[in-house]
This record gives sequence, structure tokens and C-alpha cells, in this order.
Amino acid sequence: MTGQMDLSGKVAWVTGAGTGVGESAALLLAQAGAKVVLTGRRKELLDTVAQKITAQGGTALVEAGDLMDHATAPAIVAKIEQQFGRLDILVNNAGLNIKERRWAELTAEGTDHVISGNLNAAYYNVLACLPIMRRQQDGVMIHTASWAGKYVTPVSGTAYTAAKHAVVAMSESINIEEFRNGIRSSVLCPNEIATPLLEKRPVKATEEEKARMLQAEDMGRLILYIACQPPHLCINEVVISPRWNRFYERLF
Repeated sequence: MTGQMDLSGKVAWVTGAGTGVGESAALLLAQAGAKVVLTGRRKELLDTVAQKITAQGGTALVEAGDLMDHATAPAIVAKIEQQFGRLDILVNNAGLNIKERRWAELTAEGTDHVISGNLNAAYYNVLACLPIMRRQQDGVMIHTASWAGKYVTPVSGTAYTAAKHAVVAMSESINIEEFRNGIRSSVLCPNEIATPLLEKRPVKATEEEKARMLQAEDMGRLILYIACQPPHLCINEVVISPRWNRFYERLF
């Protein structure tokens, strides 16, 4: 494959790769020539994505695991280095939410679950990837935050909103400290995306509403675009929404 969207020889690690944004990103990165490592908690979903990649002539490695366990990410990165000798792209995409989102419903256990799944896991992945990217003096990290990482709204819930705000800060701190090591960090702040995570909402979205939202493929193309940029360029942050933005709709 030639041209700007060419990732031949590159290795990408995609978390939350079994469905939605992670699946779309993994498929597109593989189509661009990258060897893709797929991580998530449900191995059967990862195997399905891997089969799609190999059917198109790509290379996929399944490494299932719970990224909320701080030992998981270092073990996976060690396997990536052993098999491929490098790691060029981290798509830090895994995340979760719960139905009990308001202060009146939230528990300590629910808070721990949301913070661990969206913030702690993202940190563990970065910490695991930094040593190999520093040695290479090159690497791209792309983190899926949220519209809730920029704006405080009741839709996503207080714990999720706090965690995603912290992911935005995490990404910028990587750029501040690691730019001399050739590492670039991008954080994505999408508004509503039609993915399985919507099923965790207290009020289900209708099919009509889902059709108006961002689609997983929209985010996959954005991730591919960022991953393909030259080493001197850093796309620090992207705030993206569907044209039919329900948060704007409430203003009028």
C-alpha cells in the first residue's frame, strides 16, 4: 500500500477492540498495513475481529485481558515486543459505564468500577507502552475520551465525566513530558457514538437517535488519520460531534 495512509511495518495495539470504535479502528489500521494486537475482556469477540483481519490478508494477534488489573498491560506489551520487536501505535480505547450515574444513585463500588475502567486502565496502558516507544524515539498514542471529557452533563454521569476529564489531562501531560522522545499523544472527545455502550444508559436511545449519532466507522477513520501523520506533527485533541447534536438542541 502506498500514499499517506500507509502503516506497513508498523505495529498497533488496540484496546476495547472487540466491538464499536475499537473494532473499526483495528480493521482500518490493518487495512493500512499495520500488524494489529487486539485486547478486550471477551476473547470470542476479539477472535471474530482477528478473523476479519486475516481474511483480508492482514496480521492480528489476540491478547485478551482485564486492563483494570495493573499487571495486564505490561504482560501484553512484553508479548508484543517479543513477537514484533516494536510498538508504534497505542489506541487506548477501552472504557465502560454503569446505569447508576447520578449522585443520588452512585455507590462507592460503582465509582471505583467507572474510574478504574476509564482512567486507571488508560494510565496502566500508557505506562506499559512508554519504555518501548522511548527506546524507538517514536510512537503515537490515541486515547478515546468523550464529549464528557470537555463538558459536564448529566447524561454520562459524574464518575464517567470526571474520569474522561482526567484522560484529557493525561494526554496533554504525555505531550509535555515525552515530546523529546518522539512520542505524540492525541485525545479524542466524541459526542454520542452509536456503539454497544449505549445499552448501559438508563434511558435507551431509539434507532432514529442512533442513526443521527456518530458511527464507529467515523471514529475508526479519525484514528487511522491520526496514526498516519508524520512524526513531526501532533494532533493534540479532537472534539467531534454529529451535526444533529442533542446538547445543542437543548439550548433552544
